[in-house]
Amino acid sequence: MEHIPHRNEKMESLLTRLVGEFVSHEAGPVSLITVTRVSFNQKAKRATAFITVLPDSKEKPALDFLQRKSSELREYVRDHARVGILPVFDFQIDIGEKNRQRVDDISAADHPDHVDSGL
Repeated sequence: MEHIPHRNEKMESLLTRLVGEFVSHEAGPVSLITVTRVSFNQKAKRATAFITVLPDSKEKPALDFLQRKSSELREYVRDHARVGILPVFDFQIDIGEKNRQRVDDISAADHPDHVDSGL
């Protein structure tokens, strides 16, 4: 039974890539929408895509846009991957990623001479 978690990880990785591709093709230039991860619940046949949006003021319009496009996203996933279960997609702002970025900003402000190596 150890293969089930690995299969879920592979599915989540695949869905993250496909949702990211779809968003990059469909989203307009008004905001930058980044798919940070996708959580897949096989039993419920649902996938939650966690996103960040810049600027922050465009979060609600971005979520509304993605919800409207969710049926097109399902078609995109169906056409670009062999998945046994085609999930229904939900979208949420990735609060954990926003908090991490805030900590980075605070840290950078405390150490203005620190140069980020990009690693």
